[in-house]
Amino acid sequence: MRIILLIPILALMLSCQVGPQKIAYGEQACHFCRMTIVDRQHAAQFINDKGKTYNFDAAECLINYLKGVDEEDIGMLLVTDYSRPETLIDATNASFIISKAIPSPMGANLSAVPAKNDAVMLLQNKEGTVYNWNELIEHLNN
Repeated sequence: MRIILLIPILALMLSCQVGPQKIAYGEQACHFCRMTIVDRQHAAQFINDKGKTYNFDAAECLINYLKGVDEEDIGMLLVTDYSRPETLIDATNASFIISKAIPSPMGANLSAVPAKNDAVMLLQNKEGTVYNWNELIEHLNN
Protein backbone atom coordinates (compact mmCIF):
# COMPACT_ATOMS: atom_id res chain seq x y z
CA MET A 1 0.00 0.00 0.00
CA ARG A 2 2.81 2.43 0.84
CA ILE A 3 4.51 1.73 -2.47
CA ILE A 4 1.31 2.54 -4.37
CA LEU A 5 1.15 5.94 -2.64
CA LEU A 6 4.87 6.57 -3.07
CA ILE A 7 4.88 6.15 -6.88
CA PRO A 8 2.63 9.17 -7.69
CA ILE A 9 4.46 11.35 -5.18
CA LEU A 10 7.82 10.41 -6.66
CA ALA A 11 6.55 11.02 -10.19
CA LEU A 12 5.27 14.46 -9.19
CA MET A 13 8.59 15.38 -7.59
CA LEU A 14 10.56 14.33 -10.66
CA SER A 15 8.27 16.22 -13.04
CA CYS A 16 8.85 19.50 -11.16
CA GLN A 17 12.61 19.47 -11.50
CA VAL A 18 14.17 22.35 -13.39
CA GLY A 19 16.44 21.05 -16.14
CA PRO A 20 17.23 21.20 -19.84
CA GLN A 21 14.80 19.78 -22.36
CA LYS A 22 15.62 18.41 -25.80
CA ILE A 23 14.99 20.90 -28.60
CA ALA A 24 12.98 19.58 -31.56
CA TYR A 25 15.05 21.08 -34.38
CA GLY A 26 13.06 21.83 -37.51
CA GLU A 27 9.79 21.61 -35.55
CA GLN A 28 9.83 24.17 -32.73
CA ALA A 29 9.69 27.92 -33.20
CA CYS A 30 11.87 30.43 -31.37
CA HIS A 31 9.93 31.87 -28.45
CA PHE A 32 11.23 35.36 -29.27
CA CYS A 33 11.36 35.77 -33.07
CA ARG A 34 9.14 32.82 -34.10
CA MET A 35 11.67 31.47 -36.63
CA THR A 36 11.87 27.68 -36.79
CA ILE A 37 14.85 26.44 -34.77
CA VAL A 38 17.14 24.62 -37.20
CA ASP A 39 20.72 25.63 -36.32
CA ARG A 40 22.09 22.98 -33.96
CA GLN A 41 25.13 25.10 -33.02
CA HIS A 42 23.39 28.29 -31.90
CA ALA A 43 20.09 27.40 -30.17
CA ALA A 44 19.41 28.50 -26.60
CA GLN A 45 16.98 27.68 -23.82
CA PHE A 46 15.43 29.52 -20.89
CA ILE A 47 13.92 27.55 -18.04
CA ASN A 48 11.91 29.52 -15.53
CA ASP A 49 11.97 28.91 -11.80
CA LYS A 50 8.92 26.64 -12.10
CA GLY A 51 10.52 24.44 -14.78
CA LYS A 52 8.74 25.78 -17.89
CA THR A 53 11.04 25.68 -20.92
CA TYR A 54 11.34 28.30 -23.67
CA ASN A 55 13.50 27.58 -26.74
CA PHE A 56 15.31 30.08 -28.95
CA ASP A 57 17.03 29.84 -32.32
CA ALA A 58 19.99 31.91 -31.13
CA ALA A 59 21.56 33.28 -27.96
CA GLU A 60 20.70 36.82 -29.05
CA CYS A 61 16.99 35.92 -29.05
CA LEU A 62 17.36 34.57 -25.51
CA ILE A 63 19.09 37.78 -24.42
CA ASN A 64 16.38 39.95 -26.00
CA TYR A 65 13.67 37.83 -24.33
CA LEU A 66 15.35 38.24 -20.93
CA LYS A 67 14.81 42.01 -21.04
CA GLY A 68 11.20 41.34 -20.02
CA VAL A 69 11.93 38.68 -17.36
CA ASP A 70 12.33 39.28 -13.62
CA GLU A 71 15.63 37.88 -12.36
CA GLU A 72 13.90 35.83 -9.64
CA ASP A 73 11.92 34.01 -12.34
CA ILE A 74 15.07 32.58 -13.93
CA GLY A 75 15.77 28.91 -13.29
CA MET A 76 18.41 28.18 -15.93
CA LEU A 77 19.91 29.93 -18.94
CA LEU A 78 21.39 27.58 -21.51
CA VAL A 79 23.17 28.07 -24.82
CA THR A 80 24.47 25.54 -27.32
CA ASP A 81 28.16 24.69 -27.25
CA TYR A 82 29.20 25.68 -30.79
CA SER A 83 31.85 22.92 -30.84
CA ARG A 84 29.33 20.24 -29.81
CA PRO A 85 26.02 20.78 -31.65
CA GLU A 86 22.84 20.14 -29.64
CA THR A 87 24.81 20.22 -26.36
CA LEU A 88 23.41 22.84 -23.98
CA ILE A 89 25.73 24.54 -21.49
CA ASP A 90 25.18 27.07 -18.70
CA ALA A 91 25.11 30.49 -20.36
CA THR A 92 26.27 32.30 -17.24
CA ASN A 93 29.50 30.28 -17.18
CA ALA A 94 30.07 30.11 -20.95
CA SER A 95 32.40 32.19 -23.09
CA PHE A 96 30.98 33.92 -26.14
CA ILE A 97 32.52 34.83 -29.46
CA ILE A 98 31.36 37.51 -31.82
CA SER A 99 33.04 36.92 -35.18
CA LYS A 100 31.92 37.57 -38.75
CA ALA A 101 33.75 34.34 -39.64
CA ILE A 102 31.16 32.37 -37.61
CA PRO A 103 27.64 33.50 -38.61
CA SER A 104 24.65 32.86 -36.36
CA PRO A 105 20.93 32.65 -37.29
CA MET A 106 19.96 36.18 -36.26
CA GLY A 107 23.03 37.92 -37.69
CA ALA A 108 24.83 38.86 -34.47
CA ASN A 109 27.61 36.37 -35.33
CA LEU A 110 27.38 35.14 -31.75
CA SER A 111 28.53 31.67 -30.66
CA ALA A 112 29.09 30.07 -27.27
CA VAL A 113 31.68 27.63 -25.92
CA PRO A 114 32.24 26.28 -22.40
CA ALA A 115 35.47 28.13 -21.55
CA LYS A 116 37.60 31.10 -22.59
CA ASN A 117 40.44 28.89 -23.87
CA ASP A 118 37.89 27.15 -26.15
CA ALA A 119 36.92 30.56 -27.53
CA VAL A 120 40.53 31.57 -28.10
CA MET A 121 41.22 28.29 -29.94
CA LEU A 122 38.09 28.69 -32.08
CA LEU A 123 39.18 32.19 -33.06
CA GLN A 124 42.64 31.13 -34.25
CA ASN A 125 43.18 32.72 -37.66
CA LYS A 126 39.85 34.55 -37.37
CA GLU A 127 38.99 38.02 -36.18
CA GLY A 128 36.56 38.29 -33.30
CA THR A 129 36.02 39.20 -29.68
CA VAL A 130 35.56 36.97 -26.62
CA TYR A 131 33.07 37.87 -23.88
CA ASN A 132 31.82 36.30 -20.67
CA TRP A 133 28.06 36.39 -19.96
CA ASN A 134 28.02 39.74 -18.14
CA GLU A 135 30.30 41.40 -20.71
CA LEU A 136 28.11 40.08 -23.51
CA ILE A 137 24.91 41.42 -21.95
CA GLU A 138 26.53 44.82 -21.50
CA HIS A 139 27.88 44.80 -25.08
CA LEU A 140 24.55 43.83 -26.66
CA ASN A 141 22.56 46.29 -24.56
CA ASN A 142 24.73 49.24 -25.66
